[in-house]
Amino acid sequence: MTLDISDTLAEELIGTAHALADAARAEVLPFFRQAGLSAENKLATGFDPVTAADTAAERAMRAVLAERRPDDAIFGEEYGKSDGTSGLTWVLDPIDGTRGFLSGTPTWGVLIAASDETGPRFGIIDQPYTGERFIGGFGRAEWHGPRGQASCVTRTTAGLDEAILFTTFPEVGSAQERAGFEAVRDRVKLVRYGMDCYAYALLAAGQIDLVIEAGLNAYDIQAPIAVIEAAGGIVTDWQGGPVHGGGRAVAAANATLHAQALEILKGF
Repeated sequence: MTLDISDTLAEELIGTAHALADAARAEVLPFFRQAGLSAENKLATGFDPVTAADTAAERAMRAVLAERRPDDAIFGEEYGKSDGTSGLTWVLDPIDGTRGFLSGTPTWGVLIAASDETGPRFGIIDQPYTGERFIGGFGRAEWHGPRGQASCVTRTTAGLDEAILFTTFPEVGSAQERAGFEAVRDRVKLVRYGMDCYAYALLAAGQIDLVIEAGLNAYDIQAPIAVIEAAGGIVTDWQGGPVHGGGRAVAAANATLHAQALEILKGF
């Protein structure tokens, strides 16, 4: 059920989300591009890193919530789930794109979503190093950055042959998922890789047209959903259903492009 949120509560949630992003920025920036930054691997095989910056940022955000919104639930990448009684859950990824963070690329970001059981109601994609913050929800779709502030509006590109497509990993996911991605890739004008959550921010800001990924967790996609949908875009799973729980995601600038990509992806 969709939670009824008054204008007063919406403003409180927006203020809290910004406070969370500010707290995470303060913790993360001292670590970025610093010599000797190390990471622990979460996986027995493969590489899924976590750094001291990840954990410090999530602890800082949880401390803000304990003070400002103690009755809300929390679902964070590093410290899991904490129950609440308000019907709202803060879905937090302190550094989405830790591989990029370790590599010194400015494509990582802090993801924050305020959600009810139907999905995200408000979200922030924050890039501390570039000083950019993309917000969406409660009637707002905005970019804040070094050059001021502007509205976020997605593109009106009508055909895949004119579209710009982003993803993070060239392999995307399983062999079947990679085949699905490549079927769309072969139809578009331009493809770029390795963008982490910054790809979703660029889609909301009207710079690109599509993001296709697989193997996502809820904390990877909920903030991007809120920001992109507020800007006029669409985010679903590869069958056209909800994706706020994670899995395979296709984000599109408009309904026309979404339908064209989905027609291809549904076969995979």
